[in-house]
Amino acid sequence: MLHVTLDEATGIAILQPDGELSKEDFSSASEKIDPYIESKGSLNGLIIHTKAFPGWDSFGAWLTHVTFVKDHHKHVSKIAIATDSSVGGVAEHVANHFVNAEIKTFSFNDIDASKEWILGSNLT
Repeated sequence: MLHVTLDEATGIAILQPDGELSKEDFSSASEKIDPYIESKGSLNGLIIHTKAFPGWDSFGAWLTHVTFVKDHHKHVSKIAIATDSSVGGVAEHVANHFVNAEIKTFSFNDIDASKEWILGSNLT
C-alpha cells in the first residue's frame, strides 16, 4: 500500500510505501495529487519516505509507476528521497536522466530536512 499525504499549505506530497506497490496505489496517489496540480499548476515537492524500497507486486504495477512518473514529473519542482536503502542513491542518479525535478536523497530520519530543502527557495 502507498500512503499519500498532501500538505496543501506547503505544496508537498509525501509518499510512504508500506509493502509492495500495486497499480491501485498509483491510481490512488493520482486521485489525491492531481486536483492540487490542476488548481495550483504544480507541487513544490514530493517526498518518498521509506526505510527500504518495497518493490512492486507485478510487472503491471511497475508499468503504472513509470506512467505515474511520466505524467507528473513536469509538475514537481523537487523530489526528496528519505530512505536508509541504498536504492535511494541509485534512484537519484537514474531519475536525474528522466525527470525535470531536482532530486536529493536524505536519511530516513531526516524527513524534516527534506521538507526544508524543498521549501528553501519557496519560504516567505
